[in-house]
Order: sequence, then structure tokens, then C-alpha cells
Amino acid sequence: MLVIPAIDLKNGSCVRLVQGRKTDVTVYDENPVAVAEQFARAGAQMIHVVDLDGAFTGGESPNRAVVKQIVAAVDVPIEFGGGVRTIDDVEQLCDAGVERVVLGTVAVESMDLLRDLIVRFGEKICVGIDARDGQVATRGWQTVTQIKATGLARSVVDCGVRRIIYTDISRDGMLTGPNVEQTVAVARAAQIHVTASGGVSSLDDIRRLRDTREPLLDSVIVGKALYEQKFKLEDAINL
Repeated sequence: MLVIPAIDLKNGSCVRLVQGRKTDVTVYDENPVAVAEQFARAGAQMIHVVDLDGAFTGGESPNRAVVKQIVAAVDVPIEFGGGVRTIDDVEQLCDAGVERVVLGTVAVESMDLLRDLIVRFGEKICVGIDARDGQVATRGWQTVTQIKATGLARSVVDCGVRRIIYTDISRDGMLTGPNVEQTVAVARAAQIHVTASGGVSSLDDIRRLRDTREPLLDSVIVGKALYEQKFKLEDAINL
């Protein structure tokens, strides 16, 4: 179970939202590069970075420059998502040194583009499936669709996707524990590797994910719990 710390960027600062609401924001650090360096020193093997401004506006934002600074500052693979909607977006990010690019809205709105990106970039592409009550949400979680998360998971696999990040929006930023059952359901529906996201509040939550013994559920993203000092990243990695 790989533990992946998260850095959410808004206006160049490291923040966390509650259930993805852009008006419900807490700024934790105005120097996200320093936060990334701290995660690297703690032993992180990957760092998850989200451009919230890009996710909400649907395109490139000034946070892209911050991501480049993070890539240059740490010798840790960076996973990036938020506002990535075009081939040029993905190409720029890969050229900047991003290891893995997360697509969300594209996977719902343009399967043809998703296929093209998989052909061109292979396993550098993964899909973020964000859901509320099992229904997929897009465009910075502002639009809830009638598409079921498990159904979308099967569809993106048909496009060649080899990894999904599954986020339960209702749990994100709430410190109420991850939706283990739904995350496992997505993994079993897709039969590809899945990263759990949303709601992790304690080491027990990570233990619950690990102890599912579901081999396809192999990683977890942790954000607010680290910033609120619910536990140390080192302890989560050791667990």
C-alpha cells in the first residue's frame, strides 16, 4: 500500500477544500515547494499535486509554474491533475517532468481523446474518477452526472487505461474515513490498479485499506490528515 501525500494548489498556495467546494478553503502553507521537500524527506515515493484553479476554470493556470518548481526541487515522481483537457496540456506536463498525468473530465466527455492520449503517452496517463453517492462528477466536481463510477471504470479500461484514482467527494476533506467498499467495487469492476482518495483521517483508515487484501487497491492519497497533524507521513509509510 503506497502512501501518496497530496498538495492541492490554489492561487499558488497549498490548501485543502471541504468536499471540493471552492468557497470552503483552508490555506495551510504559502510555499508548496517547501511542503513537497518535507514530504520527500519523510520518504514519499510519489507526490500527488492538484491544480484546483485549473480544475475549476478548465484549463492552464499559474499553478502549472509551481508544479514545475516542485518537479525541479524534489527527486520524487510527481502525479498531477486539474484542468488537463488537451493533448498539449499533457505534452507540456510530461516535458516538464511530471511522471503521471491524471485526467478526469476528459474521461467522461471525450473517450476518443482519452484513447489518443493512451496511445501517445501510455501509462503516464491515469484517470481520476470522482463520485458522489456513486455518481461521477466532473469539471472540478461542479457537475454531477448520471454515470456510475463502476460503469465509467469499465469504459476507461476499454480505452487502455491501466490505473484509476477513485475519490469519494462526500468524504474528501472531511476526515471521516475512506469509502473502502466503493473503492474496492471500482477496482473489481475495472480489474486494474486503483488508488484510494478522500477521507483518510487516521492510521487505522490506512490499515483498513491495506487489510482488504485486494491486490488491485495498491495505494492511497492522504491530504488533510497530514496538514492537521493527525499522524506523520513517516508512520503511515512504515505501516
